[in-house]
Amino acid sequence: MRLPFRFSTFLSILLLAACSAPVQRSSDSTETITQASRPVSEKGNEVVLYALGLIDTGYRFGGKNPDAGLDCSGMVSYIYSRATGLQVQGSAADIARRGRPIPRSELRPGDLVFFNTLNRSFSHVGIYIGETRFIHAPSSNGKVRIDRLSDVYYAQRFEAARTLFD
Repeated sequence: MRLPFRFSTFLSILLLAACSAPVQRSSDSTETITQASRPVSEKGNEVVLYALGLIDTGYRFGGKNPDAGLDCSGMVSYIYSRATGLQVQGSAADIARRGRPIPRSELRPGDLVFFNTLNRSFSHVGIYIGETRFIHAPSSNGKVRIDRLSDVYYAQRFEAARTLFD
């Protein structure tokens, strides 16, 4: 059963507040991402709030809606369409080609992060939510979840950051 959007938005805000404490990297240093040169985007915040409402949605290769399951690019397409009206389609690599490159240091909520997880450039995509965290639909563990860019697995496979705003 899906919760009404307003209620899930409220829950998402609570989740963001609860998760705002910095977490240490495996090397005992805290990773920070500055946002001084790029102001927070209202559309980006909408994307994040919508994405948080999909936590624990099941994974399905090629999935494009939460009822049937989502893969990473399907999740991004679904969220951007619903939250902003932007039509973002195709594979993670297709989405990467559409986005404007930004430095990792300038990530802001709603931007996209790309990884090489299949020995192929831009084979995985997630949505940056802030505080070095991103939400994505990985095939491992089979559910939409939040991870950190500083987690060893993702830090080693990070490729690029892109924005679809501005």
